[in-house]
Amino acid sequence: MKKIISTVVIALLCLQTFAFAPKDSLLAPKKILAIMERVGDWQINEFRQDHIKWPWWDWTNGALYTGIVELGKLSKKPVYNQFLQEVGNKNDWNTGHRRFFADDYCVGQLYAQLYMQYKQPVMIAKFQALADSIVNKPHTESLEWKNSIQLREWAWCDALFMGPPALAYLSTATGNPKYLQTADELWWKTTAYLFDSTENLYFRDSKYFLQKEANGAKMFWARGNGWVMGGLVRMLENMPKNYPNRPTFEALFKKMAKKIAAIQHEDGTWHTALLDQASYPSKETSGTGFYAYALTWGIRHGILPKKEYFPVVQKAWYALVSAVHPNGKLGFVQKIGEKPGVVDYNSTEVYGVGAFLLTGSELYRLLQRS
Repeated sequence: MKKIISTVVIALLCLQTFAFAPKDSLLAPKKILAIMERVGDWQINEFRQDHIKWPWWDWTNGALYTGIVELGKLSKKPVYNQFLQEVGNKNDWNTGHRRFFADDYCVGQLYAQLYMQYKQPVMIAKFQALADSIVNKPHTESLEWKNSIQLREWAWCDALFMGPPALAYLSTATGNPKYLQTADELWWKTTAYLFDSTENLYFRDSKYFLQKEANGAKMFWARGNGWVMGGLVRMLENMPKNYPNRPTFEALFKKMAKKIAAIQHEDGTWHTALLDQASYPSKETSGTGFYAYALTWGIRHGILPKKEYFPVVQKAWYALVSAVHPNGKLGFVQKIGEKPGVVDYNSTEVYGVGAFLLTGSELYRLLQRS
């Protein structure tokens, strides 16, 4: 009982911090940046206090770094860029040890982005050597979830955030298009296997083709499809306007955006089961963060109409901000998994913070321009 009362009190404090403020003030660029800094500072302080659960090169942290990169571009505080360089040095600018496992080279996105900023060859040398191996490797295996296929191919939808953008950013950093071309080719191999053209959503992997939710609907995991939409954005960010296959990527982006906008929960988030949100009544912030990031990016780049999609983004941002604790901790982040599950106010993870910061950065830029 005491635990329940304590949780309620904390939630009320959070509401006093953000939700009682006029909602329009949450859309002021200065307010957006302040909230981003609060969340980013809390997470970096966790690292500083050795409250780090996963290796510095791990995909979980790789997703976090994508958001901190963007925060570092907007904030005048040097701590964010300093932290990211510290990450690279701690990792000796290397990826994880499972060489063809997309999760283990998600961090390559960071290295490529830092190289573009500082032009230090050491930042990308090891990742580029790995990327050359990925480009030269035959990718002919089936994506059926067996024989540890995930260690060799992008056989699960999460991989579309981890692998393709890492290669795409490397093409931008080096000027060599072969990495983007490989990412393009393998993206569509995964899409041909996992994308459901009726629902315009991705199955997490082949194990879920026949699985159903309690209401009889197909099982589509919120964060899994969030990974895909985030990956789409990051692929498009690295495609020249005249890139031959860009229209195909944009068409997929629009299909998914339309579907995601249509199934947003009334609380502004997307619960962990996209087609059975009633069975999972808690809001969830990691999938929501990636959706809001993608939709805001689409508006800002003229791919999605603002009139139709900004209300969706607005509701999502209010919901995301309401999940921030007074000290900057982001709550309602589903733990590591591969399917719908439970989540609560105290649930947090680094990739959720990355998604939150990505959303904030795009919203800041959109509203600053307006």
